[in-house]
Amino acid sequence: RRVSSVLNRDVKQFGRQHMFDGSEETCWNSDQGTCQWVTLDFPRPVKVSQLHLQFQGGFSSRLCTLEGCRAGEELVTISQLYPQDSHAMQISFATRGLPPTPWGGGFQVEETVLDKLKITFENSTDFFGRIVVYHLGVLGERL
Repeated sequence: RRVSSVLNRDVKQFGRQHMFDGSEETCWNSDQGTCQWVTLDFPRPVKVSQLHLQFQGGFSSRLCTLEGCRAGEELVTISQLYPQDSHAMQISFATRGLPPTPWGGGFQVEETVLDKLKITFENSTDFFGRIVVYHLGVLGERL
């Protein structure tokens, strides 16, 4: 796991590990900047079918670009997501080649097999470009 930045380089209080610790009290808080990102390297290939994101309202991203690849390959764009500026958990669902659902209720990603996933948070709702993520979950199947 790698991230673009950590607020004031305070990894203990705002580091990337807090996106995955299951605590509602901790979070990853990026530093200022126009574009923040998180990269996940999986120990073996996974078929990603869902993405769970929980931002802090006011510190979210209006546009998230998902890129992925297999080992030894270059990253390619998988999907672009348009999350809400909300503290609520937001969940993506794999499209599996189907058209988007009319009920909305989240965003959709294409089911993809990969070894590496990069989520780029563009167009932050914060004036300084900071992103705050309380929870990041990638669900799928290990291959």
